[in-house]
Amino acid sequence: MRAIPLLSLLLGGWFIVPAHADDAQDWLTRLGQAEQQQSFHGTFVYERNGSFSTHTIWHRVQNGQVRERLLQLDGSAQEVVRVDGRTQCVSGALIAGLGDSPNSAARPLDPQKLKNWYELAVIGKSRVAGREAVIVSLTPRDQHRYGFELHLDKQTGLPLKSLLLNDKGQLLERFQFTRLDTTEIPSDNDLQAGPDCRAVALDSDKASAVKAAQVWHSDWLPPGFELTSSTSRKDPETKTQVSSLMYDDGLARFSVFLEPLNGATVTDTRTQLGPTVAVSRRLTTPEGEMMVTVVGEIPIGTAERIALSMRNDGAATSKQ
Repeated sequence: MRAIPLLSLLLGGWFIVPAHADDAQDWLTRLGQAEQQQSFHGTFVYERNGSFSTHTIWHRVQNGQVRERLLQLDGSAQEVVRVDGRTQCVSGALIAGLGDSPNSAARPLDPQKLKNWYELAVIGKSRVAGREAVIVSLTPRDQHRYGFELHLDKQTGLPLKSLLLNDKGQLLERFQFTRLDTTEIPSDNDLQAGPDCRAVALDSDKASAVKAAQVWHSDWLPPGFELTSSTSRKDPETKTQVSSLMYDDGLARFSVFLEPLNGATVTDTRTQLGPTVAVSRRLTTPEGEMMVTVVGEIPIGTAERIALSMRNDGAATSKQ
């Protein structure tokens, strides 16, 4: 259901470095521009929770449009095609950290804003996939988000390697290119979705989306996080209307899902897989019992606090 799109974050903006913050901001600005200006294709490995997978990516910038195809090379067939950051089709259940919400597109990276929530620094040099890189770190200024270490290609500014770290410096997630070609532009054939890639229907009910944002709000959010999108859709299994709200701080993201229980018996849950947490809590509202679920790459304690702070017209109360 819902996880933060690692690759979109990687290509949408990142980290920062210790000696000169200005240098770090310059590299982040360059990174933010790279996705919109640089075509490439390559192969990368993705590690989460001790599990590895290998993927090929084709990324083309043409006539102001960014088209991207991602294909998993091991295990079950999994594929996604995106245009300007929005998912067009999916096959299989793409690994949570690499998928994304169909209606969401990453916001432009804003280093000036990010430095309010992260300490940015350039911390060294490295070599990844045979290419020279600059290492930028992004250290959170509070306990409500994770830290990053990003190895940026000196030539293009693209992310060659990224590490997502918790407050103890433990690795939660790794993304690393093993091969990257920035000279050959992907063809139409490269970007053509496979026969099993199923089209994703985007929510066209803008009125429902606006209503979801108006009815639901949070009494507390981590500093810097803002509402960036809202949707409302009917769950195909339960036939109930599910509202979803997405928040981000310009880098990290989480989503909140709200669904009527309609008399169903459920229990509160909290789970974590690598950096991705999912916390579900029941809420009692004037309209009845609701289940609120927070999913994202944020610390589990932060997710729990967000879940318990959701309110319906200012009247929701937590049932514990």
